[in-house]
Amino acid sequence: MSQLMKTANNWSINVDDLPLSRQEQYLQQSLPSDAGLGQSNIFKIDDDLSVIETSCIPSKKLSIISKIEQAEPRLVVTLGLKGHSLFSGRKGKEIVFSEGCTTITAFNSSTGHRLYEANKEVLQLRFSVTQSWLSRYFGADKFAELFSKKNIQIITSQPISPSSLFTAQKMLSKTDSQTTQQILVHAQALTILAAELEQAGKDSLGKISYNKPTDQVIAVSARDILFHEYKNPPSVAELAIRSGTNPYKLKQLFHHFYSNTPYGLLLEIRMQKAYHLLKTSHCHVGIAADAVGYNHPSNFSAAFTKHYGVTPKQLLKT
Repeated sequence: MSQLMKTANNWSINVDDLPLSRQEQYLQQSLPSDAGLGQSNIFKIDDDLSVIETSCIPSKKLSIISKIEQAEPRLVVTLGLKGHSLFSGRKGKEIVFSEGCTTITAFNSSTGHRLYEANKEVLQLRFSVTQSWLSRYFGADKFAELFSKKNIQIITSQPISPSSLFTAQKMLSKTDSQTTQQILVHAQALTILAAELEQAGKDSLGKISYNKPTDQVIAVSARDILFHEYKNPPSVAELAIRSGTNPYKLKQLFHHFYSNTPYGLLLEIRMQKAYHLLKTSHCHVGIAADAVGYNHPSNFSAAFTKHYGVTPKQLLKT
């Protein structure tokens, strides 16, 4: 029987009332059929690290109520891949999880509502780690201040790095066998956490980042253009115009959000795409070169070797 309740402006349900089933490698929590389509796949890697894939299209404006009391403080890194959601906590505190952005939050406990718009698709990846996990990799004092407050707090919001986007796509593709899926999810989670926490650290993690929303929109738009048009990319001047800024400001934003230049980021995207293509299809080097926008295989091989420290042919032999 559905536990949906009608409130003044939307339908709501307690997170504990969502149907829960055990799959081979993860737990799956689903929306009731009368609330729309959607589920969260919960991979508990160990006591200190969990990965949650959430995909939903609510048929009505929906509020999911939760009250979380953790045995140990946690940091949550949320990648907004599609759509938006809003967390509304006690005392009117609101946190927006936006498409194209990584939002990092910390909490000892959390009470509030996660709000979703009707008929709007949402796709998010969340990585939840304990204070012990953070201490193991970054030292005991690095994050201590983040957990001084009991309720949820936002640490930073930043555009998702291209390497994390690429890894997230592989994580969601589900092309791997069931026997290796848990191992690969763990490895992919560590890759994304390393990239996103490194970038956040450059913005003084532990202090809220007050970047203008328009700056984030510009950086996300430019990154997405390069991510999808890496074979025939626009010039920096054209990229700036299409993103709604000028070349000088665009270069500043790339340095701030990605610690890179537009061409440097393009190279990173091309090399990641080429590596994946060579490793999975074992295609000819010339085919990989053309696929990522190089007219001459020799130029591609030189760039690939400089980037990875091995030649494309050496990679094909592994």
